[in-house]
Amino acid sequence: MQDLLHRYIFENLDARGELVQLSNTFNEIVKGHNYPESVKTLLGELLAATCLLTATLKFEGDIAVQLQGDGPVKYAVINGDNKQNMRGIARLQSEVAGSGIKDLIGNGHMVITITPNKGERYQGIVPLEAETLAGCLENYFTQSEQLKTRLWFATDITENSAKVSGLFLQVLPVDKDKAEQDFIHLEALTNTIKDKELLELDANTVLTRLYHEDNPRVFEPQAVSYKCTCTRDKTASALINLGLESLLEDINKNGDIQISCHYCLSNYIFDESQVKALFE
Repeated sequence: MQDLLHRYIFENLDARGELVQLSNTFNEIVKGHNYPESVKTLLGELLAATCLLTATLKFEGDIAVQLQGDGPVKYAVINGDNKQNMRGIARLQSEVAGSGIKDLIGNGHMVITITPNKGERYQGIVPLEAETLAGCLENYFTQSEQLKTRLWFATDITENSAKVSGLFLQVLPVDKDKAEQDFIHLEALTNTIKDKELLELDANTVLTRLYHEDNPRVFEPQAVSYKCTCTRDKTASALINLGLESLLEDINKNGDIQISCHYCLSNYIFDESQVKALFE
């Protein structure tokens, strides 16, 4: 199944929704990292959430959704953009015992940073007070947009594969009383979704099963993909900031300089002649 984000509205109801289903992107993010299953699950939900947020907030530029706290997972972050190019990483500082967001992150915050191509950078911070990531995000929307919002996540992680799906439902800021009743109706229907359906059925089937009497109008889906932004040139630019003398000392000690990307684990190697060439 291709990684796709679907947006939809309802003909006669004051609410809108999104559905994202991801496999390849999720697998690329966790590949090569020896994450415990609970951390993979957290990253999968964070990935789905970032895709949904990116589409919801309607901007052109970059987004970072980060969880940070004093628990076993020091931080977990997904970076993306409005074209749905995603990458992510988690950093552990102690052994993971539980699986809930409080077990993993501990006392902490969710930081959402939006950097538009044009305009000012925006950052929203909410404490991780809910028991689930979905609940924390719902608190974010209550705080930032004052719009009733619900999210549902489902993950399936095996030894060789990982899948995640996310559903988003939000009231439209129109007729308040009607919108509230419409949202209650759609929320009740969406609560009936089973994880297996969300993970294994195609989007049109899921939406038809949930809302067959409410005529959801589904827009053209947007592809989601994994894309790390590291390059050899960027790595070289970072090395220049360290200064030639310091770099040559490292080369004399280690034979060359090796820099690994924390996200994709790509390894960039520079020998003495290549380092000197950077400063010419």
